[in-house]
Amino acid sequence: MKKVRVEDAVGMELCHDITRIVPGQFKGVLYPRGHRIRNEDIAELRKAGKEHIFVWEENAGEIHEDEAAVRIARAIMGPNTEFEQPREGKTMLKSMAKGLLRIDRSLLKRINSMENITIAARPDYFIVKQGDKLAGARIIPLVIKEKSILALEELCRTEGPVFEVKPYRQLKAGLVITGNEVYEGLIEDKFGPLLEEKLADYEADLIGKAYCPDDTGLISRSIKELLKAGADLIILTGGMSVDPDDLTPVAIRDSGAEVVTYGTPVQPGNMFMLAYLGNTALAGVPGGAIFSRTSLLDIVLPRIFSGEKMTREDFVIMGEGGLCNGCASCSYPNCYFGRGR
Repeated sequence: MKKVRVEDAVGMELCHDITRIVPGQFKGVLYPRGHRIRNEDIAELRKAGKEHIFVWEENAGEIHEDEAAVRIARAIMGPNTEFEQPREGKTMLKSMAKGLLRIDRSLLKRINSMENITIAARPDYFIVKQGDKLAGARIIPLVIKEKSILALEELCRTEGPVFEVKPYRQLKAGLVITGNEVYEGLIEDKFGPLLEEKLADYEADLIGKAYCPDDTGLISRSIKELLKAGADLIILTGGMSVDPDDLTPVAIRDSGAEVVTYGTPVQPGNMFMLAYLGNTALAGVPGGAIFSRTSLLDIVLPRIFSGEKMTREDFVIMGEGGLCNGCASCSYPNCYFGRGR
């Protein structure tokens, strides 16, 4: 690679994209890599702040930023990811499925510790759709010693990919709506329609919905009936606090389920319960989820539908980032809520 004054570069080919930035209006490629400089380009290059440009000279052991970006992307990508061809020295990793982004955070840290190599990514457990951006990769200089890229490629071969998207599975789900006030028709059920809407976003097969009074025996029976029907997920609503009439946690325990957590450092969602009966997840959702558009349930559902089996530690670390800001216009998942690490 050779540095040349723009006035002396007529007839030479650029070895990198030239970026033009107009504050508040435009940021993009002024001249692409491979563009042959003409006399009329000199003024535009100087307007873009360029007194010199780089032209390519073959130099053993070095590779160009575009080739480096592609090789980094190929090394770090895992299942259900793809990459775009480089632009301005950067290549973008994208999702090929609707699901949950998972990142080998330790491996990402090791790669970003390598000199002159950078990968900027969305956070682990981010909810994505097909076509969403996942990460951008580039090197800092215009060229890099190939041995650096070879080391990265070998690291990913031995340690595995950095990024993958876990698609949502189509689960069979059941609802158990508890509370005398709903069972007796004293108030309208608000929970059922809300949960049906959330489950529809995951294309879940709703196989049953039961209404139960505050009776542990009847709640437990409804759980067993849904299990017999093949439910992969059972969501129970109401009766989740410590009041003496709130019996849903007792019924979940009486069903024989193994409780992962009852009570979490997340608001809204402090009184949430998660338990497992075999491979079936039982989620006890407190009443606050009716009033808050986003709650702990919205953090847990993507993990369940993507096949994650959650542990108590998963909930413990949610304390940092576990306080919803209650924004007037909810932007979840494009916010910090549930990002505890």
